[in-house]
Amino acid sequence: MKKLFLIIGAPGSGKTTDAELIAEKHDNITHYSTGDMFRAEVKSGSERGKIINKYISVGNIVPIDIAIETILGAIKKASTDVVIIDGYPRSFEQMNELNKYLANEIEVELVNVIEVEVSEEVARERVLGRARGADDNVEVFNNRMKVYIEPLAEIQEFYIRKNLLHKINGERTIDEIVEDIDNFIQSRI
Repeated sequence: MKKLFLIIGAPGSGKTTDAELIAEKHDNITHYSTGDMFRAEVKSGSERGKIINKYISVGNIVPIDIAIETILGAIKKASTDVVIIDGYPRSFEQMNELNKYLANEIEVELVNVIEVEVSEEVARERVLGRARGADDNVEVFNNRMKVYIEPLAEIQEFYIRKNLLHKINGERTIDEIVEDIDNFIQSRI
C-alpha cells in the first residue's frame, strides 16, 4: 500500500524544497510538486498544458478534474511506497475530491497532511526575492496568497477532525525544518 503525505503551505513557505530534500535522503520516498507537474505540462505545449497555463499564469487554482488526474497519475506511477505531494489541496473542493477518491482506494492511504507555517511577510519576502518566473510578482503573489488563505481554515478543520494535520514552523533554517518533517514522516511509515 502506498503511504501518501501531503505538504501544504503558503507560496514561499519552502514546502517544495523541504519535500525535495527529504526525498533525496531516502530511496523509499518519491516527491511530486503539483506546481512543478503543472509547469512541466505547460512547457510540453499540450492542450492540457494550455488550459493549466490560463490558471497558473494569474495565480488561480487549476480545475479540480485536471489536478486530480495529474496527482492520481503521479501516485500510481510512483516507484516507491511513500509519496510526498506538496501544494495540494489548495481548495476545499480539491480536498473533498481527493477525500472521495481515497475513501474508495485500497492501494493508497493518506497518512498525514503537514502544514509548513510561515507569516505572510516571510512568504512575500521569499517569493519576491526568488522571482524565478512570471508567477513571482507582487500582483500574482497577492492573488496566490489570497487563494491560499481563503479555504485554509476549512482545510485545517477537516484534517484536524480526521487527526491528520501536523503543523511545522517554517520560519527556521532549512536544515531544521527538513529534519523536523523528515523525523515526523519516518515516525509514520
